[in-house]
Amino acid sequence: MKKYILLMLSAMMFFGMIGCKSSETLNQNAVVTPSESPSPEAAPATTEKADSTQKESHYPVTITNYNYAKEEITQTFEKAPEKVLAVYQNSIETLLALGLEDKILACSGLDHAVKPEYEEAFSKVNYLTEFAPDRETVTMMQPDFILSWYSFFGEKRLGEVDYWNDNGIHTYMALNSGAVPERTLENEYKDILDLGEIFDVSDKAEAIVNEIKDEVSKVVEHASNAETKRTVMIIEFLSDTRVYGEDSLGGDMVTQLGADLITVEGGTVGTEDLIKINPDVIFVVYMDRENEDMSTYSANLVLEDPALASLNAVMNKEVHTIQLGEMYCSGVRTIDGITKFAKGIYPELYE
Repeated sequence: MKKYILLMLSAMMFFGMIGCKSSETLNQNAVVTPSESPSPEAAPATTEKADSTQKESHYPVTITNYNYAKEEITQTFEKAPEKVLAVYQNSIETLLALGLEDKILACSGLDHAVKPEYEEAFSKVNYLTEFAPDRETVTMMQPDFILSWYSFFGEKRLGEVDYWNDNGIHTYMALNSGAVPERTLENEYKDILDLGEIFDVSDKAEAIVNEIKDEVSKVVEHASNAETKRTVMIIEFLSDTRVYGEDSLGGDMVTQLGADLITVEGGTVGTEDLIKINPDVIFVVYMDRENEDMSTYSANLVLEDPALASLNAVMNKEVHTIQLGEMYCSGVRTIDGITKFAKGIYPELYE
């Protein structure tokens, strides 16, 4: 009997040890760390994170522009500028059109009131009373980017491009402001697209450029069906009557719209020569400096001059006005310039 009981106890102890060993083995097999064996659901999250990082790698961006000697320079932007000084009409309005008003440290140099669609954004920026600040004033502002015209980057105004670049401050000179010899629509496109790259808002920049290109294409298609080209002259009353030629942005606009641009040797015209030329359409350039009467006044310099009464453009009421900012280094006003020229040359297209 004692032997039987001992055998039973031994058997129970043996099977108990086997059970514990099996349970321990199962528990060990059930422990899986994420690093050793990621679940299938975790893989997409890793891929998504990688895609997000890739999308954020816009910078560095390298841009080709010019210095005051009209030499090509390259600048590399490691990030979008945060403190921008913008001087002149197109500089300010292009930034506003790209939604970058929060990047504008200060701005100055308006020839015309900003376009109505930018008034709210413009009200939030610091507009300087000084038309063009000097180098000392700019230095105290501590901008990280200066956007302006060729003429403003002289020593007596903002200061030379090389000076700013040597001191770690980026610059951008509008191409049609004098940086390059020929002023063209393509230069305006490049300025807008370059700023889109610099500030990582290329989608907005491309939309602006595409709107201009679409309008040009529409007008060109209409002009291609015309039997004859209309003759067009662009003039501005200064000390002499200036005539805008083929190397001007306004001239390039008219030419690309399919009209016959009238140019004169020397770039100015007198009354007698104007009568001999007798263009079909005349555009008078003006700057209003927020004077609403300047457009009418400028047109009347032709319409109400008795000496010019025999002109076809006067008799047919085809004397039009156009703001300087719409056809000279025009930026986002390029679409306005194109439309004004097109309406004057091909009024039937807009009826």
